[in-house]
Amino acid sequence: MNQEIVRTQHPSPTWTFSVLLSPTRRGARLARLLTVAHLGAWGFPSESAAHIVGELAANASVHGRVRGRDFQLSLVVSGRTLRIEVTDTRGDSVPPGPGAVKAPEDDYAENGRGLLIVEALADHWGVVPGPVPRKTVWAELDLVR
Repeated sequence: MNQEIVRTQHPSPTWTFSVLLSPTRRGARLARLLTVAHLGAWGFPSESAAHIVGELAANASVHGRVRGRDFQLSLVVSGRTLRIEVTDTRGDSVPPGPGAVKAPEDDYAENGRGLLIVEALADHWGVVPGPVPRKTVWAELDLVR
């Protein structure tokens, strides 16, 4: 008689959060605060994610801003990966992708380092164009290190 032990594996839960925010400094700050609050409520670390969201939301507020159009923050935890997406309505203003980001020439420049921070903290990141007129800048973090 063949006896087989069958183990039932339950799929990993998925947590999602998405919100539209105004493309202002206040909206960028709120994106960061909401990220910390949701990841904390879900029981995940939030420090690196908060920095990444802060930089991507600030970029959406400054470089992706179109009057009267919000930007979208999405957080998805699936398995052991957090995916952060910030979508704005300036698809014509696409930042350099991974590996192509350069530090500002002037050491005293007050801006120009946001994507360098994203590149340093994220395990993977990139830019997805469209649908017109949008673009999405995304970053992924491994939550188990």
